[in-house]
Amino acid sequence: MLETRLEFAPDRDREIFSAIPVAPAVFCLRSHDSAAEPYVSKTANLRRRIERLLSVPEERSKRLNLRDRVAVIEYSLTGSDFESGFLLYRILREAFPRTYEQRLHLRFAPLVKLHLDNEYPRASITTRLGRTGGKNIYYGPFPSRTAAEKFMNDALDFFKMRRCVEDLHPDPAFPGCVYSEMKMCLAPCFKGCTDDEYRKEVIRVEDFMNTRGESLKRMISQDRDRASEELAFEEAAALHARLEKLTPVLQQLPEEVQRIDCMQALIIQSSTVPESVAFFRLDSGTIAGPLAFPVSSPEHAKSQSMEARIHEALRQFPAPNPRSAAERMEHLAILKRWCYRGTRKGEIFSANSKGELPMRHIVRGVGRVFKGENASPGSGAVAEPLGDGPTRP
Repeated sequence: MLETRLEFAPDRDREIFSAIPVAPAVFCLRSHDSAAEPYVSKTANLRRRIERLLSVPEERSKRLNLRDRVAVIEYSLTGSDFESGFLLYRILREAFPRTYEQRLHLRFAPLVKLHLDNEYPRASITTRLGRTGGKNIYYGPFPSRTAAEKFMNDALDFFKMRRCVEDLHPDPAFPGCVYSEMKMCLAPCFKGCTDDEYRKEVIRVEDFMNTRGESLKRMISQDRDRASEELAFEEAAALHARLEKLTPVLQQLPEEVQRIDCMQALIIQSSTVPESVAFFRLDSGTIAGPLAFPVSSPEHAKSQSMEARIHEALRQFPAPNPRSAAERMEHLAILKRWCYRGTRKGEIFSANSKGELPMRHIVRGVGRVFKGENASPGSGAVAEPLGDGPTRP
């Protein structure tokens, strides 16, 4: 998986060090003992890091030194911190299948879950994805569980879907709860509505989440305009107040939050390949890449526009193929770390409801990333450390 391999010999250390580039990279140091664990890490300056680990140790120094234990140096140069983090994850997952999550300090992304496999669906916050092909729907990633809970609770105030967590066995003798008393729930627990009425309310909630609130915003706006035309000014004023209450709720929803099973996006990062940027493909919460995309047209594509060349590159980009729900959760955790950095480098572009990427915006994004412009500030969330903790041979 790592591109370059060097045999290390202490008597040739100066020659070996000079052959190592001064650049960001992910590297692996392997011991003479095949049974020993490798040392795997990422760094912003590969030569300096290798020299620090493999040079002649200083007298009385407590700094880690592996000079007499390392036989092989393996590394791959990386064009961005995002690429370094994703490659480090892949290397550690392969080298330490039982402990890589602890080594990376991965924190799964909070998601809003619609429990559609329940007879009376509800919503909850989770960090676990269910099996592929199940009825449940997930939305995320959110920057924190607190942010996800606040958005979900504020959004559900506009609907009458239940908020209790128990499996319901409707009984007319059941007294109900505070939400049914406040007319904020259809109360299927004591047959306060028909199953068909409750199902329609759940569909409204699903449409709200799928359209990032636009379905409800459009419906309230239409009802307000109708009331104004009919001179029902009190009703129009109430609907306008409801619309104003909805606006701050929708502002809580980060742009990165999508329906997971429909998530499609393109991430653009700097590349180690000259005159190129790196593409990462995001499908259903799973990351694939990098794919080097040359910014200047090659000779055989001089007549093609930038949009056409990007389309062609994406057609050749293999879709990610996650082996399990756990792997998708790990990829979402990596995506969350990058998305919600205080200052992040690179660009992300999400597809619309038809699965179409915004190509004109992508072309401009390619130019910004290629020029080194930081046009994608994060949401202001605190960035988590990306597993730079080493593992010793």
